[in-house]
Amino acid sequence: MDAWTKEDFEQKLREKGKYYHIYHPFNVAMNSGECSREQIQGWVVNRFYYQVTIPNKDAAIMSNCTDRDVRREWVQRILDHDGVDGEDGGIEAWLRLGDAVGMSRDQIVSHEQVLPGVRFACDAYLNFAKRATWQEAVCSSLTELFAPKIHQSRLDSWPTHYPWIEDTGYQYFRKRLSEARRDVRHGLNITLEHFKTREQQEHALNVLQFKLDVLWTMLDAMQLAYTHEEPPFHSCG
Repeated sequence: MDAWTKEDFEQKLREKGKYYHIYHPFNVAMNSGECSREQIQGWVVNRFYYQVTIPNKDAAIMSNCTDRDVRREWVQRILDHDGVDGEDGGIEAWLRLGDAVGMSRDQIVSHEQVLPGVRFACDAYLNFAKRATWQEAVCSSLTELFAPKIHQSRLDSWPTHYPWIEDTGYQYFRKRLSEARRDVRHGLNITLEHFKTREQQEHALNVLQFKLDVLWTMLDAMQLAYTHEEPPFHSCG
């Protein structure tokens, strides 16, 4: 089969947005104002495990990448999360979200409340980034194509539905609106340039689907525990 043009390949990647976790029932419930304080807190503490996984994923990409120019640009992602030169990064912003929803920092950073399904999904993603080629790991990051919409949806709906959440908690979402748009162009260019044959392009779509499945599976675990009230075995009894 002939390879897709870059334009068609990009369109195929963007069409994967229909599998993004913005459409997961748990996320829909959050943005519709249907979640309790405890459910929001559960989401925040579990999602933090993902947040601290991301800079490690990016470090794995850099460790496998032999292209100095790519590393020079990619390192910004780590700085965005960890912070630099007196500027707080995304991890600190997420801890402020925890403060804003009434959780202590110890509760969040201990990871004691992280559900096994969430831990497994995040660990699988990090393991993939370590073992895959750096171009494959970059491709997996293209869920950023769809991230601005989900961040904006929270900024648009949460202040009305959850007035008890302090405004300082929304800084992470505001911060990522511009960062995600910047990052995705870099990752998209790498993907479009590297995956040239039809077989490679279809593989890239499967890689992106894997990352979409990671995000969806995290919410599956949260919905089971916090909506259906069927927590994992270690929380029972």
